[in-house]
Amino acid sequence: MRMSRYFLPVLKEAPSDAQIVSHQLMLRAGMIRQEAAGIYAWLPLGFRVLKKIEQIVREEMDRAGAIELLMPTLQLADLWRESGRYDAYGPEMLRITDRHERELLYGPTNEEMITEIFRGSVRSYRDLPKNLYHVQWKFRDETRPRFGVMRGREFLMKDAYSFDLDAEGARKAYNRMFVAYLNLFERMGLKAVPMRADTGPIGGDLSHEFIVLAETGESAVFCHKDLVEMPAPGPDVDWYGDLQPLVNERTALYAATEEMHDEAAFGALPEGDRLSARGIEVGHIFSFGTKYSEPMKAVVTGPDGKDVPVQMGSYGVGVSRLLGAIIEASHDEAGIIWPESVAPFDVGIVNMRQGDAACDAACETAYAALKAAGKDVLYDDTDARGGAKFATMDLIGLPWQLVIGPKGIAEGVVEIKNRKTGERHTASLESVLDGLTKSKTA
Repeated sequence: MRMSRYFLPVLKEAPSDAQIVSHQLMLRAGMIRQEAAGIYAWLPLGFRVLKKIEQIVREEMDRAGAIELLMPTLQLADLWRESGRYDAYGPEMLRITDRHERELLYGPTNEEMITEIFRGSVRSYRDLPKNLYHVQWKFRDETRPRFGVMRGREFLMKDAYSFDLDAEGARKAYNRMFVAYLNLFERMGLKAVPMRADTGPIGGDLSHEFIVLAETGESAVFCHKDLVEMPAPGPDVDWYGDLQPLVNERTALYAATEEMHDEAAFGALPEGDRLSARGIEVGHIFSFGTKYSEPMKAVVTGPDGKDVPVQMGSYGVGVSRLLGAIIEASHDEAGIIWPESVAPFDVGIVNMRQGDAACDAACETAYAALKAAGKDVLYDDTDARGGAKFATMDLIGLPWQLVIGPKGIAEGVVEIKNRKTGERHTASLESVLDGLTKSKTA
């Protein structure tokens, strides 16, 4: 993509009401624009990152055996009355009446709708287990939306729902999602620590939040330091085997949010093993048994010929929220530092003298070669000054910057900069392109 044709409305300063780093940088980098309180338009740069995060989530859900569908944003109020949640959910639910006086709501979550879909289609235990998921926009009418996409009213979420015959099967489904979440967050360059959590309005008696540690996190968290260093299990696990040891390895160590914190238990750890920090919730998983299947009559015929309500769980990832979390965890004074897996572009080309024949030719060569190698490239072919170009590239956080100027061209070299480390080195254009095109992520 050529910068001269792109839509990238960067700002020198963030609006005064942007309180946290991610909100400030997303506005300054031209990623989002506020349209109403807690509601944002996703501009091209932000949308590219959103789609990359969504794709990683999708790949890991598919790998773990979940099946994608798509449910509507609007739901019938009667479904929520069946489960008993319509009145209990509170003012965060946006209630709507259509022209025929039918009561609808803009879905904050989809337990009721997926239960209705399941009960209309599955009759026998032989069709279990099932895990159905979608990536869809949600709405929760927050009293005080703040912190940009971290606490907005409209947000993009992946929510998955498992259906099993018995508690043993439900626990296996829960463990698959537990492991899948560890993998997907690590692919995004995040260390997400699973912490036992309150089930809240979703219900059930088993729940974990996945917390990313960041200095600017929204709440205090407490954990054993080994959890932060523990690598994700990786994709090569037996997804339908026994994953309990992998879950036990992590849940055996102390980890709690501020709401669930036990000071005595934390204090019993050796001092060197205690870690207290700030954290951001990026995922939440629940196992809630028959909370929805029983009142909504989602039953299957078991091996003994008797109808039994299915055991269910739900598993959420805040896809849009993850952009804010990644920025909170990975930035410096100059701007964003994107992990390569979710960066909007892999490489930024900076033409230091647009209009100079040699510079233009070298930039065009680099642009064509990188695109041919399947790389996402942003080519700054504008006539802005060099300092402004560098500031923009640092602000938007692309992993690599390829700087081509007349002095280097005369000497037969170009400069390559690693945004994460700040390291720069010069080499021939051919060798730099060879390294970038052979890289899996650059």
